[in-house]
Amino acid sequence: MTKKRKHQEDFQKVKLKVGKKKPKLENATDTTFKTKAIQIPEQLKEDGVLPTQNRKLNIKDLLSQMHHYSPGVKHNALLGLKDLLSQYPFVIDAHLSNIISEVAAVFTDKDSGVRGAAVNLLQFLASKIRAEQIAPFFPLVSAHLSSAMTHISEGIQEDSLKVLDVLLEAYPALLTDRSSILLKNFVELISHQQLSKRLKSREKLSWMLSVNPNRRVTSQQWRLNVLTRLKKFLQAVVDGSSEIEDEGLQEQKDSPHSVRTPICISWKVHANNQQHIQLFENGGLRPKINSSFRLRSLASVMDSAEKGLSSAENLKGFIEIIIPLLIECWIEASPAPSAPILGNLLESESQQLMQQVLSIIHLLWKLTKRHDETYKMELWLRMNYLVDFKHHFMRHFPYSLQETVKHKKKDSCKGNKYCMTSSNSVDHLLLNLTLCDIMVSLASTSTLQMDSGWLDMIRKFVTDTLQDGSKLNSKQVNRLLGVTWRLMQIQQNKVATEPLIKAVYTLYQQRNLLFPVRTLLLKFFSRVYQKEDLRTQRIRSRSKVLSRWLAGLPQQLALLGLRNPELSNQLIDIIHSAASRSNKELLQSLQATAARIYDPLDGTLVLLPAEAQRRLVQLVYFLPCLPASLLACLSRCCIMGRLSSDLAATLIGILHMRSSFAGWKCQVQDNSVNDVDYFSFLFSTLIGFSREELTSLQGIRGKPHISQTQLSPVRLYLTDLDQFLHHWAVTEMICHSLSTIPSQSQCFDILQTGICKYLVGLVVIPDSTAGSVLCAINKLLDQACILSENLHKFLASCCYSLLYFLLTLDKEDAEHIQKRDMLWGSCISALALLPRLLRLMLQSLQVSRICREELPVVAQLLRLLMQHGQLRSHMITNEFLVQQIIKDIMTLKSGEVQEQWLTDLHYCFNIYLASHPQGPGPINVVY
Repeated sequence: MTKKRKHQEDFQKVKLKVGKKKPKLENATDTTFKTKAIQIPEQLKEDGVLPTQNRKLNIKDLLSQMHHYSPGVKHNALLGLKDLLSQYPFVIDAHLSNIISEVAAVFTDKDSGVRGAAVNLLQFLASKIRAEQIAPFFPLVSAHLSSAMTHISEGIQEDSLKVLDVLLEAYPALLTDRSSILLKNFVELISHQQLSKRLKSREKLSWMLSVNPNRRVTSQQWRLNVLTRLKKFLQAVVDGSSEIEDEGLQEQKDSPHSVRTPICISWKVHANNQQHIQLFENGGLRPKINSSFRLRSLASVMDSAEKGLSSAENLKGFIEIIIPLLIECWIEASPAPSAPILGNLLESESQQLMQQVLSIIHLLWKLTKRHDETYKMELWLRMNYLVDFKHHFMRHFPYSLQETVKHKKKDSCKGNKYCMTSSNSVDHLLLNLTLCDIMVSLASTSTLQMDSGWLDMIRKFVTDTLQDGSKLNSKQVNRLLGVTWRLMQIQQNKVATEPLIKAVYTLYQQRNLLFPVRTLLLKFFSRVYQKEDLRTQRIRSRSKVLSRWLAGLPQQLALLGLRNPELSNQLIDIIHSAASRSNKELLQSLQATAARIYDPLDGTLVLLPAEAQRRLVQLVYFLPCLPASLLACLSRCCIMGRLSSDLAATLIGILHMRSSFAGWKCQVQDNSVNDVDYFSFLFSTLIGFSREELTSLQGIRGKPHISQTQLSPVRLYLTDLDQFLHHWAVTEMICHSLSTIPSQSQCFDILQTGICKYLVGLVVIPDSTAGSVLCAINKLLDQACILSENLHKFLASCCYSLLYFLLTLDKEDAEHIQKRDMLWGSCISALALLPRLLRLMLQSLQVSRICREELPVVAQLLRLLMQHGQLRSHMITNEFLVQQIIKDIMTLKSGEVQEQWLTDLHYCFNIYLASHPQGPGPINVVY
């Protein structure tokens, strides 16, 4: 074989046949593989239970469609999300992050329909999501909002204001935290930057209003829309700052810091170390520490950009940018200098734009007052803007409806040219008042002569508006009174302030004023009075109008009654404040109206709630004189239960302090409370019923209202439990007052005379009255007191009637069972203190005159009296009487089977009396 042939054998070419597969190479890689499906049952199960909307799409499907290129698909996805979340609100919490991020992303969508659906969905979500839930995701929302506000598309900018409205309404605090970015966005919406040609350095940029002809609305309408939102945003910043104090009178807000709840102190509880009292300086809600050091707030640690308007530097910078722009807007909207332009649609928009300009400046002025260097800030504002404001704002002041709106017919409100409003509800009076508020804040006492010209214009406008007599709402009155107060502070002499106070009083005298308006007027007068009261310590020159207003308050309180409890509370607070300062005019008026205020039937005292009643009771202390007629009214108020027992006790204590028995070291006011009238008050309140009521009770007979026994001439009228407990609590306070009178024997004689004159001889006595009389006797009785025979017999009859009533009570009678301990204790104490009283009661037990059913009750009574430790010695003294009673009972029961109660009676007599044990012994039985 040749070499050539061997070479061919080494490299032979494989011949492939048709239809045969190509043989695999020896070094070929096997690329085959097998797959198996991985199943996760839990995930599949979860997808199966996700709620769906009517198109069978769940939350994941709808959120994924938000990235679709088609505007229609995204629009339907947003509508489907709102439908799904309204049916299944719990889905919001589970997918909150994804929902917020997807919805915020379409704020800048090119399609207007998608943006409109996103705003509607955001408004729906805002009602379902709390602020603390959305707070972690709010930076993302704010970033998308800022992107929309600064977008190149005019339509996206316009819709961004709708998003801003929703967020301002639902989450104002979260939105104002990012004020530094949003404020710049507001400025860029209506203006653009321009490098100042006058400056060589290119550092300072000026802003000028921009005009965009591509917008669907006019430039003035667009600026109005932006400035309206800017005003809302600044209002949210002001409301979120608790440090701002307005010089005007703010309306009441539902804020936990706006209401100061007084602390009710019970001195008894405090004396026992059961109540801790924490006092704050100057009546504040938080302790005030006098220190020359100031703690740095957390805001000072942040960068100036993060602090926003809380930084004085940032606030000044924003004012320098926005005020020139606002003045340009004002110039465009203000009337021409030659003559007023009669109306078309533009004029109403001009009025709205002017109102927004002034409102924004007013809010910025408020923000300047929360900084430490307020005085320096006011000087800076005056120096930079007073000239421009006088030139542009005060040029056509005051602004009225005739300047901008064409008259088609006579207006029914033609009486006041400043309060007329157009069809779009532009408040021209509020426009003028806001301007006044801004201007007077730039004036001060030191600049009075320089500013006298425009201040006189404002003073005349304010006076005319107050005296006009037209109906004003609370917002207008609040701003009006704020300007009035500032004018009074700038010029504090009586010649300037008296016309302003008189004008306010003219408005106050109008009938049918709204409650918020009346409240603001009351606060204003109260503030003026307190300020004047401090000043008149040096200068005795009181305002006659203010004195007339104070003198009319008690009569207004009496006429108001229960028609408006909140207004009554405000009147009471002012009256209390003036009475505590010994205002002569008010005290005279209060004295003349006291009978109507404290009338027990329909007086203000018995009609108002408990807290107002407490303040009215405290006013009794300041009354110059307490005549008998007024004391009679106060006694009836205590008796009738229209006052709580604690409040009645307070009233009794106040009257005691006004009496001559209070133990004052200094001389009390002459003839403030007559001693005879004071004792009459105490005795009438102790009895608990008037003479007419006691007379009417004499005709009542039989159960369930009467408890009677054949052995006592006194029948008991059973009072209700509430009435009884109230009367008993009042009785304890009466007894305490009686016990503090120095001459106890004379006090007892007076009480004895009253009982003999008004109670002895009555057939029916209320159980509470009988118990109260015994309680007072026990409290006042001493060795120097001598009881008359009639009083002895009356008290003995009362004791037996009360004891008989208690012993015959049914265990099921839960109402009267609660009286038992109090009445039993009074009877036993009286019998222990007065041995003759016990003897007379035993002598009255003539068992031959009673029916057999009453014998067990008499036996039980004797047994309990013998067992009682305090009465043991007295019962031994009357052993013969007790033995005779037992014999009479045995005589009546002779020939019959001896019952258990009779056996018990014999046993007790043999144990306690027959053996004559010495001393009271340890036994003290209470049945």
